[in-house]
Amino acid sequence: MKLGVFTVLFAQKPLEEALDYIAENGLEAVEIGTGGYPGKAHCDPAQLLQDDAKLKQLKQAVESRGLEISALSCHGNPLHPNKEIASQFHEDFQNTVLLAEKLGVDTVITFSGCPGESEHSQNPVWVTCPWPEEHSAVLKWQWEEKVIPYWQEQDKFLKEHGVKAAIEPHPGFVVYNTETLLRLRNECGTNIGVNFDPSHLFWQNMDPVAGIKELAQAGALYHFHAKDTAIDAQNTARNGVLDTKSYRDELNRSWIFRTVGYGHGEETWRKIISALQMVGYDGAVSIEHEDSLMSVEEGFQKAVGFLKSQLIQEKAGEMWWA
Repeated sequence: MKLGVFTVLFAQKPLEEALDYIAENGLEAVEIGTGGYPGKAHCDPAQLLQDDAKLKQLKQAVESRGLEISALSCHGNPLHPNKEIASQFHEDFQNTVLLAEKLGVDTVITFSGCPGESEHSQNPVWVTCPWPEEHSAVLKWQWEEKVIPYWQEQDKFLKEHGVKAAIEPHPGFVVYNTETLLRLRNECGTNIGVNFDPSHLFWQNMDPVAGIKELAQAGALYHFHAKDTAIDAQNTARNGVLDTKSYRDELNRSWIFRTVGYGHGEETWRKIISALQMVGYDGAVSIEHEDSLMSVEEGFQKAVGFLKSQLIQEKAGEMWWA
């Protein structure tokens, strides 16, 4: 496994300055934002696809620092009921796939998306319970009329260009856990797998180790995000885990995103890293920072130190067993 980072952390820095900083900290891989919610701070696929010189420059900027691109990321909602919004997310996704092919990168990360409740919706509707009966009817319509047809077409597109889509399970979208990810893959095609991010699973009371094993067994484990979640036991006891308060309202929320090690301790993360090793995952452990209690620099440095120690221990164990 290689320690990497999602470069949108450093969107305020020019690309080469960000890459210098990443390399100086001993990382080996970068995940680059190419549109959607992460934006295009360091990479605009539409431009690069029309300019071989700039594309070559990007590739050299990464490789000359001893780094590799683990994935291109364009997290978006191509199923948004607003057709203009959906079209932009879809365009970003397909351009990112084409760029990945040119760069020799085999993985593109995004969300599954979420439609509305009918053809007349203006906003996405995430269904979280089966009753009253209209909820189940909406969910059936979403999958059969929107989700499956769209992703079946995208799987064909992915296969044509030799690229895999790593869907990040995320509440608010139709794929939010292991079961829904595997449904999407089984219904739509084998070039669809997972970007595994434990932070979205912890607060759903899921066990990341169980998820890693099941998804790897299905051949669906494509990429990994290193991000943590801290659950406030008192607030959760009062209100449960479904929480619509601002992420900035840390004191009152049931849970918040944290830098790795600040939500769950070393033992939990050791089990996660060990599970990745056991299932044969050899890709990037890509640091993502959304910790509202730490600056980007502080969160990044703490994550690097914490994960380096974990990965070193795993490599040492691998060498001993060899």
